[in-house]
Amino acid sequence: MSKGVMHFDVGEQVELYLLIKSSTKGVASNGKPFLTLILQDQSGEIEAKLWDAKQEDEQTYSAQGIVKIAGDIHHYRGRNQLKIKNIRPLQDHESFDVSDFLETAPLKKDEMMDTITQYIFEMKNPNIQRITRNLVKEHQQALLEYPAATKNHHEFVSGLAYHVVSMLKLAKSIAALYPSLDTDLLYAGVILHDLGKVTELSGPISTTYTVEGNLLGHISIMVNEIAQAAKELDIDSEEVVILQHLILSHHGKAEWGSPKPPMIKEAEILHYIDNLDAKMNMLDRALERVKPGEFSERVFALENRSFYKPVFHK
Repeated sequence: MSKGVMHFDVGEQVELYLLIKSSTKGVASNGKPFLTLILQDQSGEIEAKLWDAKQEDEQTYSAQGIVKIAGDIHHYRGRNQLKIKNIRPLQDHESFDVSDFLETAPLKKDEMMDTITQYIFEMKNPNIQRITRNLVKEHQQALLEYPAATKNHHEFVSGLAYHVVSMLKLAKSIAALYPSLDTDLLYAGVILHDLGKVTELSGPISTTYTVEGNLLGHISIMVNEIAQAAKELDIDSEEVVILQHLILSHHGKAEWGSPKPPMIKEAEILHYIDNLDAKMNMLDRALERVKPGEFSERVFALENRSFYKPVFHK
């Protein structure tokens, strides 16, 4: 693949093959329809507007389609956009696969699975270990393929597993500093906290929310799955309720989507670890596209702030 779309500077000319992640119809102030395209390759994604869109353009330029596009990069409201000059769908003689355009986690799937398995193996509480192992086994393939979100953080192939592995390493370091923490609970909370997203989200390509995702959400989904796993394993103990509480409280506050606030020590730490890893992923992705001495694009999930990369950073 040539230089990625996210590695072009403002003012540069672009001529690339890109995958349409999403296509949304809108109406301009002059009453004419347009399409907002989110285009992606392995470097990341960028927004483009297709003005004066005809009805057939909605089918031609729909999600998961591959296009050849020419244009230039410009800056709009704190973010880079691709201004389209020419766009056309992929032709029969042009050989590309959707996977050629997907951003993926920096670790291999089997390496991440080995890490997750090792942390489950280290659990000493048999009830927590059995429930965690049961749910991971049930959803293993999806866990290793799905993103952790549709946007904002770890929104790439295998992002969910990468998020879990990063959080497990954080949890281990924090537990070494604070030995009163129950590592079985903490590790299980890390592994299970977002596992409901394999039902909430549609998959790793052009990710959207499923019906269950919109109506229930990953928190409710996993709370129910923990109860079901415990029933199947004939486990009726306090650990089940505590694991459910970790899931219910990991967003921290009601306004952030948590049905309950953290009310045990491990739930509080789980929330901080989740928040820290998500924010670091957002920051790293924003700043990797910035030269020293420049500001990043605005990061919506971080109060729409821009971040500066110091000149002495290499």
